[in-house]
Amino acid sequence: MTTTSRDRAKDLRPAVDLDEVDRSIVDALAADARLTNAELAARIGVAPSTAHARTRALVERGVITGFHASVDQRVVGAGLQAMVHVTLRPGSRHESITEFAHEVRGLPQVIQMFFLGGSDDFLIHIAVADSSEVRAFVVEHLSAQRSVANTRTSIIFDYHRNRVAAPFH
Repeated sequence: MTTTSRDRAKDLRPAVDLDEVDRSIVDALAADARLTNAELAARIGVAPSTAHARTRALVERGVITGFHASVDQRVVGAGLQAMVHVTLRPGSRHESITEFAHEVRGLPQVIQMFFLGGSDDFLIHIAVADSSEVRAFVVEHLSAQRSVANTRTSIIFDYHRNRVAAPFH
């Protein structure tokens, strides 16, 4: 995965100014992306044509980057969630980081992966069926990689999500 100067420039673009209507649209859709345009318009107190045009503009401006479904992991057989902290070995950091991220981000158990500054290099949020699958994930997919120095796993008992954030690219 190569980052171009255009990608870096896009990542450094300034925050977009949002007026009250734009903020209301963003907040309403963040809470329920399945709102119809008519429901959205009624909720924020504007005409349906205004809600539609403003929503389309928010997508085009990159403020809204997607519409997502929230999946109950228990219902799909992955009711145990964990956060796995990963520290990579020193040396060849750029290659290790890039290779590790590429290998792990596509695994089906991974819900989210964070590249961090600090004592840990990555924080990986996984969902699996049971504790034996947590162990298998850590041993087979993380500890088996040469670049991994250590891992630390925390089981998630409960969590609350305020909103879905777009990737940093």
